[in-house]
Amino acid sequence: MSDTTLSVPVPEEVGKLYDQILKDEHTYEQFEKFNHQLHIGYWDDPTSDVPMREAVVRLTELMVERLRVDAEDRVLDLGCGIGGPATQIVRTTGARVVGVSISEEQVKLATRLATEAGVGDRATFQRADAMRLPFEDESFDAVMALESILHMPSREQVLSEARRVLRPGGRLVLTDFFERAPRTPGMHPAIEGFCRTAMTTMADVDDYVPMLHRVGLRVRELLDITEQTMERTWRETLEIVSQNDRPVDFDLAELFGVDEFGCLLVAADRP
Repeated sequence: MSDTTLSVPVPEEVGKLYDQILKDEHTYEQFEKFNHQLHIGYWDDPTSDVPMREAVVRLTELMVERLRVDAEDRVLDLGCGIGGPATQIVRTTGARVVGVSISEEQVKLATRLATEAGVGDRATFQRADAMRLPFEDESFDAVMALESILHMPSREQVLSEARRVLRPGGRLVLTDFFERAPRTPGMHPAIEGFCRTAMTTMADVDDYVPMLHRVGLRVRELLDITEQTMERTWRETLEIVSQNDRPVDFDLAELFGVDEFGCLLVAADRP
């Protein structure tokens, strides 16, 4: 199985979740501090004092390096958030980026922020379902899915759509949460709480290569980046949550040191 027995996310509900998040003034202030990037951080040295603001940018850098695009290319950002990574792609490579999100509020904000950043002519955004992309076959040179495929009902369907819109030789780069160690029937309550609240599932890493092959993609890299991402992200996130009076359905501190929760970086291309 490519997904665990956690509840399968419903796209419309995921969209509503992010619409609601953006209505929280405190949460939006935090996003501003993180360069408008709504994903985990990456620390080359997890013991360093590099702040979360720089760590989220570093993870996007790793993704962009693997996309291998330049100013002549067109990139699709699946699950674009509020446009921080798209803006970074434009600024570092000159490529044109089309970002899609199931959240109308994210699309509106991403469009405004890109314009304010002076890249509105190269980064555009629209509401769309990654399971049914509204684009022609072979219309993009690269596809990026930065911490977004985990919100979608079928990873394989999303990968199939990504392959469809990629031109031959085009690259797909994504990050995903996965089961890093076997889980018992009584899965850690903190993992269940996080996945339920964030509307995510965890992938089976053993199925990723076969799944990519089934949709016609060639695997270039499968990298476990858990050590460089998860523990520090949990700790940084807990600090943010502790500043917010709203209760959450899980205790982030209980995720510290949980081996089952991993993060995977995947690079593939269309032959």
